Amino acid sequence: MTTSHTRPRPTSNLPVIANFDSAHLTIGAGVAIFHLATSRVVVCYHSKEKYWFLPKGRRDAGEDSGTGAEREGFEESGYRNRLLPIPLRHRQPQAHNSDAAVSSFAKEPIWTQLMPVTRSTQYMLFWYIAETLPPEIEQSLSEKSTQANGTYMAPPPYPETMTLAERIDLDKKLAPVRHENTGVNEDEALYESHLLSIDEAQRKLSGTIMADVVRTGWEQIQTRMELEQNSRS
Repeated sequence: MTTSHTRPRPTSNLPVIANFDSAHLTIGAGVAIFHLATSRVVVCYHSKEKYWFLPKGRRDAGEDSGTGAEREGFEESGYRNRLLPIPLRHRQPQAHNSDAAVSSFAKEPIWTQLMPVTRSTQYMLFWYIAETLPPEIEQSLSEKSTQANGTYMAPPPYPETMTLAERIDLDKKLAPVRHENTGVNEDEALYESHLLSIDEAQRKLSGTIMADVVRTGWEQIQTRMELEQNSRS
């Protein structure tokens, strides 16, 4: 029997050479939002077209791709979220002339997809790993958003010195808040969102790169927890 744990992993394609001017390239970002305390992940469902997906969308002009992923995650799922640093292998260098300590964890895209939009227009999509927000931050941002007539409020970044065990303790056994009517168009009004177990999410997303975003993201979260536990033992 083939399970989510035994399915072959997708592999990266061979490098390509391609050039697109700004009028023919769309950059987007998507996110797998994990609720660490209950080992679940947010998955969306299109109630009309009947398919499951992770929240994603185009970043706004001038917006960082990671910030765009957080915002799109909120708009399409209703869950506020922030990118989660994980022990991810990547090829980006550390900043030069920086006094900041070098971290073992990164918030880089876990997968990148290239997809045609039309015969002449390219879509580049970055997939990130994120977490739901602690109750106090969730409440604070909701209050600020209400005072600003519903304007989206970006969350503060994950604290560099906070372990995942410490982060989980902040949830105080409270379920993450799901906000209603956060979509920005008629199609997004048809989206439902569900907190699913890691295995169920992979089954719903089977056959897409999104299944591996969830799978690899969760594995890296578990690896980070093990590294932090070992460093304190």
